[in-house]
Amino acid sequence: MQRLHFTGDVEYLRPGLELLAPDYNYELHPDGSEVHVIRRDGPIEVVKKGESIRICYAERIHFFRALGLLLEALTNQKNAFHITEEPQFATNGAMFDVSQSNAVMNMDTAKHLIRRMAMMGLNMMMLYTEDSYVVPEEPYFGYMRGKYTHEELRELDQYATQFGIEMIPCIQTLAHIFEVLKWAPYADMRDDNTTLAVGKDKVYVFIERMIAAASQCFRTKRIHIGMDEAWWDDTFTRNHPNETKFDVMNAHLERVLAIVEKYGLEPMIWSDMYFRAAAPNGGYYCLESPIPPEVIARTPKNVRLVYWDYYHHDEEFYLEYIKRHREFGSEPLFAGGIWNWLSFGVNYGQTFSTTHAALNACKKAGLKEVFVTMWGDNGTECNWYTNLLGLQLYAEHGYAAAFDTEKLKRRFAFCTGADYDDFMNVRYIDEIPGVKPGNFETCNSSKFLMWQDILTGLFDKHIAELPLAEHYAKLTQDFTAAIHRNGRYGFLFEYLAKVCRVLTLKVDMGLKLTATYRAGDREGLRHLATNELPDLLARVKDLHQYARALWFRTNKALGWDIHDMRFGSLEARIESAIVEVQAYLDGKLAALEELDEERLYFNGRPELVRYANFYARIVSPSRIAAQG
Repeated sequence: MQRLHFTGDVEYLRPGLELLAPDYNYELHPDGSEVHVIRRDGPIEVVKKGESIRICYAERIHFFRALGLLLEALTNQKNAFHITEEPQFATNGAMFDVSQSNAVMNMDTAKHLIRRMAMMGLNMMMLYTEDSYVVPEEPYFGYMRGKYTHEELRELDQYATQFGIEMIPCIQTLAHIFEVLKWAPYADMRDDNTTLAVGKDKVYVFIERMIAAASQCFRTKRIHIGMDEAWWDDTFTRNHPNETKFDVMNAHLERVLAIVEKYGLEPMIWSDMYFRAAAPNGGYYCLESPIPPEVIARTPKNVRLVYWDYYHHDEEFYLEYIKRHREFGSEPLFAGGIWNWLSFGVNYGQTFSTTHAALNACKKAGLKEVFVTMWGDNGTECNWYTNLLGLQLYAEHGYAAAFDTEKLKRRFAFCTGADYDDFMNVRYIDEIPGVKPGNFETCNSSKFLMWQDILTGLFDKHIAELPLAEHYAKLTQDFTAAIHRNGRYGFLFEYLAKVCRVLTLKVDMGLKLTATYRAGDREGLRHLATNELPDLLARVKDLHQYARALWFRTNKALGWDIHDMRFGSLEARIESAIVEVQAYLDGKLAALEELDEERLYFNGRPELVRYANFYARIVSPSRIAAQG
């Protein structure tokens, strides 16, 4: 254990130093090695010459980044060093979706991530809360959804502040609030199932309540008010017959900005609705459809745009879109993505490729504020901590003009105690045989192969010729071996090993059942029903039990119900398969009707499925699944 005695202007740093000490094996002690701390403008410097140690920094977060660099060098027993880093961004942070997925991280998880972010040098955190916070006047807002109390949000804000991390409220004030609008008290406040009825006075009373509730919990004056992906579907023309989408967006935004101004806040919004309104197909990334200058001239100027992009692999696209955002007259923020929202793991191939292109472009363009998003979408089967390598990726880009992979590996090992290669290998849970290296097509096989039904097998035709059982068997071994290499995060690999252990047996179970049945192999069917299917059921139950414990370790309880239902349904269908096969063998059923059905391609095309991310469509062809 390192004994350190910090001198200089350190009192306001001491709370953070004390919080990090247990994680990083150092002790604050008057007899420890003296570290003189100097706050001044300029780059980070960490210097050791003889017994003299010095840290120079400009912002509080830079001190904690420097602390990590110092501890890493001392751990490696370096007697002399002079480390300098030039921060590339004024803001470099992370946004965690705690609404769409039902996964509301608990206080211990949020604080743990704040400490990891501090050591990495990330200085902004958003909790994306569509309805996951208390609005006192609105009892159905976040009803049974694990929402944060005001006291919890204030506690997290205070905790983050000790490290120089700005917590920014991140809400929605136009669309993306299905979970609220589905309740009867809001029936006359919606344009469609997810979008507020723009122009109605009572809508703005509701929005003011949201803004007041969210903003009062944080020190910052900044607030993210959302406004992305208002699809309006066929309701737009009916509800706004004489207006364009530009007109509606501007009118709505102006009324919301008046509320924001009343509370002295500095707003930002996702930018896509302005770009979609200009594109003939409603797309966000349409190079052929620039926004008309007269529209830009009429757009409110007292709001900043957030350019979000998780998809492109070439710097030139990002540079062009940064330029187009700047044409609105204010400096945009950029938001990239850690691809955690499609499956049980992170698509690190896609994450690294898009991040390198995006952040290199941001540096070239001189853009000073960036953050990375982690969405939940349809389940959050992927545990929050699996994103740590993506956070480190953003941090290392943020402190170097030229990215250094070897430094990323060293910093990740120090900041987390985890192994770079093992975390990178998480990608192979979806980057399976048949998927091109990098998985830029964003196949999420672990999700659709886990939840698809054994007897109806909507994805079976896609995988019939692929050696997936062997692939997942090897991953089971690899992840099991990784448990002991990843310190406090070994549980992630135990979880993933259990996922792959299920998939090893499940991926081709439907294919084996169908082939054995159609071949008239009754003994083969009996073996499947009495040996392999019960084995699969036991593996699923083991995974279910572990996933439950992991959820309660990481998240608030409300939200787990969906996963119990998914695992319970999977277990029930395996049991039904056993019963049906046995009934057929006993002569109680004349046929196995599900296995008589011809398998078709899920999407009408033979290539592997991408973006099969909605459980209701994965698990059943019935509309009842989608409606329920």
